[in-house]
Amino acid sequence: VFGIPRSIALVDFNLSLLLFVGFRVSIRTLRERFTGEDKVAQASLERIAIVGAGVAGLSCATVAAERGHAVTLFEQADRIGGQFNLAAHIPGKEEFHQTLRYFRRRLEVTGVTLRLGTRPDAATLGSFDEVVFASGVRPRKVSVEGFDDPRVMTYSEAIEGRRPIGERVVVIGAGGIGFDVATLITAPPPAADPVAAFAARWGIDRSLARPGGLLPVTAEVAAASRQVTVLQRKVSKPGDSLGRTTGWIHRAELKDRGVRFYAGVEYVALRADGLHVIRDGRDEVYAADTVIVCAGQESVLPVEAQALRVPVHLIGGVRLAAELDAERAIRDGAELAARL
Repeated sequence: VFGIPRSIALVDFNLSLLLFVGFRVSIRTLRERFTGEDKVAQASLERIAIVGAGVAGLSCATVAAERGHAVTLFEQADRIGGQFNLAAHIPGKEEFHQTLRYFRRRLEVTGVTLRLGTRPDAATLGSFDEVVFASGVRPRKVSVEGFDDPRVMTYSEAIEGRRPIGERVVVIGAGGIGFDVATLITAPPPAADPVAAFAARWGIDRSLARPGGLLPVTAEVAAASRQVTVLQRKVSKPGDSLGRTTGWIHRAELKDRGVRFYAGVEYVALRADGLHVIRDGRDEVYAADTVIVCAGQESVLPVEAQALRVPVHLIGGVRLAAELDAERAIRDGAELAARL
């Protein structure tokens, strides 16, 4: 890809994210140390409530507390992480659990008051000096005839295994979430040595004895047990928004597993014989035991926000749901905290 050796191009998203965020944090830290802005003046310290313990809320809470504010982080679920917990289910993204382990420790070190299983009301939030909503996103619904059928489920239901998934699956949406879901539901059984299996699959010479660290690809990819079709309304290439250096590997892997991708699809209706669509001006039907909707996300702003008389801030998915990723959510939280 662009002349980059294949072994280098396989760098995981998590490493890229860590390096990028770490670089930004290092630059910010250096600036603050030299200018004396790392702590807030005692007279300016505030009681801050943050609603939502996804990575945006975690980032904001820990940076704000580190600067001296008294921070209370509310989360209606029984654990931190939000959508990040879903991502950690995807094969190849298990390291996301380590990101959450990092934030758990940061909450302890910075002294954030964490209230799990709690949805604060307007009266509670109104007692704080400032309120930050990091309440995140939820799966966006698609208005298509027949999508109230029990065969249809959201991506969160599919990823968490809350409902059984059939053998013939249609995935609605070919963005990052659609690719993640397709990867999950077609994944082979875990290998005894995942690193060795990955190296054999992609021709990586772990001994570095070969020029460029490359070997002939010898591992065969078995077709997935499920028949998976991924559809999108946009006419652009499926997976066009994936990372430049890693997107190709996701597309290649799913192609080898037999996953089919089609763009420029107009959804007509889900009927007994399958999902009826129009593609390239032709009527088509895709048999479907399960339809998984991965057609984007929408912001979740609690109604309590409308009744508050204290300054309110929005970060992460609740500020902008489109093209949300972890890097933007973490940056949103940290940058707001630095301004408070």
